[in-house]
Amino acid sequence: MAAKLLFAHGQTTERTVVTAERLGRTLGAPVKVLPDWDKLTVEIEDSSVSRIVPTKPLGMDMNRVLAITLVVERLCDGTLRAEEARPSLLSAGSLPPVSTLRFTSFAAIGAASLGVIFGALDLTSLMLIAASAALGAIVRRGLSAFSRNPFVQPLCAAFIAGIVAAVSAISLRQPISTTLVAFCPCMVLMPGPHLLNGAIDLARTRIALGIARLTYAGIAVLMICFGLLLGFNAGGAVQLTAGPALPVPFLADVVAAGCAVASFGTLFSMPWRLLPLPIVAGMLGHAARWALISLVGANVATGAFIACILISIIVAPVVDRLHLPFAALGFSAAVSMVPGFFLFRAASATVELVSMGPRASADLLTNIAADGVTAFLTILAMTFGLILPRMMLEHFSLHPSER
Repeated sequence: MAAKLLFAHGQTTERTVVTAERLGRTLGAPVKVLPDWDKLTVEIEDSSVSRIVPTKPLGMDMNRVLAITLVVERLCDGTLRAEEARPSLLSAGSLPPVSTLRFTSFAAIGAASLGVIFGALDLTSLMLIAASAALGAIVRRGLSAFSRNPFVQPLCAAFIAGIVAAVSAISLRQPISTTLVAFCPCMVLMPGPHLLNGAIDLARTRIALGIARLTYAGIAVLMICFGLLLGFNAGGAVQLTAGPALPVPFLADVVAAGCAVASFGTLFSMPWRLLPLPIVAGMLGHAARWALISLVGANVATGAFIACILISIIVAPVVDRLHLPFAALGFSAAVSMVPGFFLFRAASATVELVSMGPRASADLLTNIAADGVTAFLTILAMTFGLILPRMMLEHFSLHPSER
């Protein structure tokens, strides 16, 4: 049960396996855990007994992972009796998510903060971004009670963002402002932890599970893009014209990054007392990225790579001590560098290319390629920057029997 709950609520595959096998040794029944996308196979060593436990790693709830891991720690330390384990695990795995008010408020704060990072410094644009993200968060919470399909919520929230952007396009009459009103609420929906967990699984040669995780994240991104563009056109707008991201002063950039980190930590149900860690790491990483791009002239991918290495060096040593999932914590700290702006801009330009057909200019093709490659390389750089220090630390800190 412990492995099932950890796997379902966002713990990395490696830590799920290590925790379950440690618990098995403590209880006198050494086990081997074989993870797959839709199940865990638990085999009892030195016997032919095995059990298939159906589960899917769709959730991302740091508070539940923390509570479940603490129950396991108490069992292993002998401070919790074995007969009390099952109800304790069930209680930990059913902890309520953050309140709807908190979820909605921090979704708005996170989206508006990302708007500042990409150049939306006027109050009207920020208010529209925040309102759109808040409305999307309310709809997501409402839909969670009626549908278990993981793609319905981001699709509908992105659709709302598209409608709000379409309505605001008439009043703002500024391409960059309209673009950010559309894009920033959608960035709050990005499945970053699933992407990181998938990359870690691939690096650990869990190929099938890694590909499944990345496929899930990719489909979620496609649903977000589709919902955004569908909503924009349904709102009566003809075309989403995306301009370049605007430069932002250093202090505003770093403060907005800290607010975005706090927002995503909250969306992943991180306890209040633990939020300062990713906030500090995220602000330091974003400051390093700003300096590399603005002062040194590094490109976006290089800046993100070095910044994510710094973030991972800060976060990785304390993740296991705090009993938190690395993917959720690492993504929260690095969220300000997610290239959602370039990804959505490439998607909108692709729709424009299709609508124009032979009349499309060569510049449009160039812009699509540039934005698409920038988004891909930045995601790749962030992924490697975050997981390399983490994996190196795990290699040297785990006991050889646990590797």
